[in-house]
Amino acid sequence: MSKKLPIEVVHEVRDACLCLATQRAARTLARRFDRAFASLGLTNGQFSLMMSLNAPQAPTLGRLAQALAMDRTTLTAALKSLERRGLVETRLDEKDRRARRLFLTTAGGDLLAAALPIWRREHAALDAGFSHSEGQKLRKALRILGAETQTEGKDVKA
Repeated sequence: MSKKLPIEVVHEVRDACLCLATQRAARTLARRFDRAFASLGLTNGQFSLMMSLNAPQAPTLGRLAQALAMDRTTLTAALKSLERRGLVETRLDEKDRRARRLFLTTAGGDLLAAALPIWRREHAALDAGFSHSEGQKLRKALRILGAETQTEGKDVKA
């Protein structure tokens, strides 16, 4: 039989764990935006992915995975559904035929444009729950935490 930890330890982790807190917040936000985008047949993850493709230079799969802090396998699976719907396409890089670049199609750009007012409305509602400085501090803290993904898998020598 496994040894149970005291309930105080459970409360300590519940109250102090940044990972748990961000996971819970991320799931809650994901459900909120999924509901908001449902009328467009879009998820919050698809919106974020497509927004990342709406750039002057089409990214490679590796660069996009890094920007979204996703592994390539998960990103490839997410892209396949968007490609099947004709919203995203993959093309060989014109300068380096070994590389593939990801592009929003016209239909993808149109859907993204239709989703933007929904995203803005939801963010305005979220921001209403915070003072301006609280919202800015939260975004800054999340960017700092997100920057940690850039060091994953690298050897850190002490």
